[in-house]
Amino acid sequence: MDISPITRAVVSDEVFTRLVDEILSGRLAPGAAVPAERELAERFGVNRHAIREALKRLRQAGLVHITQGGKTRVLNWRANAGLDVLSALAAAGAVPPVRVLHDITEMRRSVAADAARLCAIRATDEQVAAITAAAGRYPMDPADLAAASEADLDFWTAVIEGSGNIAYRLGLNTLVDGFTDIGVETIAGLGLSMEYAARDAHIELAHCISARDAAGAHRLAEDLLGRIVELLADAIKE
Repeated sequence: MDISPITRAVVSDEVFTRLVDEILSGRLAPGAAVPAERELAERFGVNRHAIREALKRLRQAGLVHITQGGKTRVLNWRANAGLDVLSALAAAGAVPPVRVLHDITEMRRSVAADAARLCAIRATDEQVAAITAAAGRYPMDPADLAAASEADLDFWTAVIEGSGNIAYRLGLNTLVDGFTDIGVETIAGLGLSMEYAARDAHIELAHCISARDAAGAHRLAEDLLGRIVELLADAIKE
């Protein structure tokens, strides 16, 4: 294990991050025993409370399991981990960042298209008005990444809120975190700026939702969000 002492005052998050990296990179393989708390504390140069908190978070993330006899063993992240480790996968190099981003955008397309469909059916008039207003806030100049990404988050948050699906709302939080960790500029360079530039397409989607056209809303959303998916798929092949 590539572990060195941690010098920061608040360390539990750093311990967690480093252990996640060890697991997702494969240096701590599935089935392997994680070193005991005392040993980890000595290696990291921290107290055992920080180690205990980090191990607790690893268990909650589905990355380790406390086996009979008290040993902590690594789980297969593909079979046990949740969406919250998405961005960590790219950071650890377990999966190429472009593949992680492709899979995030592919999931986003599926969720958002269905959310748009449900929104056209379920949204209140107030929610539809919020979606229409959010569509109008996309900047005329998509080069303003800060304004474009803020408008985009506002728009899709309003759509998913209008869908009335709590699981979709929580999933949005995870996908946003993944985008944030990868970086808006990086994502924009890979094709998201093209999506931000489609101001008229977002306004058309808002009109479709306002008209209560569920099938049309699904079709427009899938097309709009599928453009970057195709670009990233091509990038993976290269």
